[in-house]
This record gives sequence, structure tokens and C-alpha cells, in this order.
Amino acid sequence: MAIPRELLEILVCPVCKTSVKLLTDGSGLKCATCERVYPVRDDIPVMLPEEAKIVSGE
Repeated sequence: MAIPRELLEILVCPVCKTSVKLLTDGSGLKCATCERVYPVRDDIPVMLPEEAKIVSGE
């Protein structure tokens, strides 16, 4: 089961409040503004700043 489209439309980065996009491999949600990638575990987005990794250029 994937993350529902309706949920992806309303999720925002908890740090900068920008929309997040699902990575092509489905492993995380990336914020375009602050470049944090929030992991997705068992189809559940983990939207905690301390769990995110900053990844530039992806």
C-alpha cells in the first residue's frame, strides 16, 4: 500500500512549511526549500525534523 495521493497533497515540511515530494524510489519525502528528506517507513511518512537528512541536489 502506497501513501495516498490526498495525504501527499497536504503534507508539508515541519521546519519551513513547504510542500514535500515523494522520491522516485518511494523511500522518503523531500522538501524543495530546505532539502530535508523525511523517511517513509512501512508506507508511513516520518515527519520529524530529527529523523530527516539534508540531501542537496537530488
